[in-house]
Amino acid sequence: MRFERIQIDFNSDEAIYIQLRNQIILGIATSQLQEGDPLPSVRQMADCIGINMHTVNKAYSVLRQEGILSMDRRQGAVVRIDADRLYALKELQEELQVILAKAVCKNISKEEIHQLVDEIFGSWFSDED
Repeated sequence: MRFERIQIDFNSDEAIYIQLRNQIILGIATSQLQEGDPLPSVRQMADCIGINMHTVNKAYSVLRQEGILSMDRRQGAVVRIDADRLYALKELQEELQVILAKAVCKNISKEEIHQLVDEIFGSWFSDED
């Protein structure tokens, strides 16, 4: 993943550290980042995308808490995908409940949700997966 391609929308209502977190997660989901890949240092990432070091540090901390990164004094931030699958599934279920409830409130059908999920996965993986 080329980190200079990370785009921060400074006019967005979404916090900058969340935007960075989400883009790193998408990088992992689309195989641009792999298990064991190092991320730039906090200073390097901040300089690369033009944001404050504290903001990068907060994004890295959230990713560490979520089991997506590990922090090592020698290696820095490293992609570590959470091996605890049952915990990850429970966490995903909790997040999806709110997202799906919002969809129901907006009269979005189950079929439309399935179609969106298929489109998203289709954009990440080829037909051979």
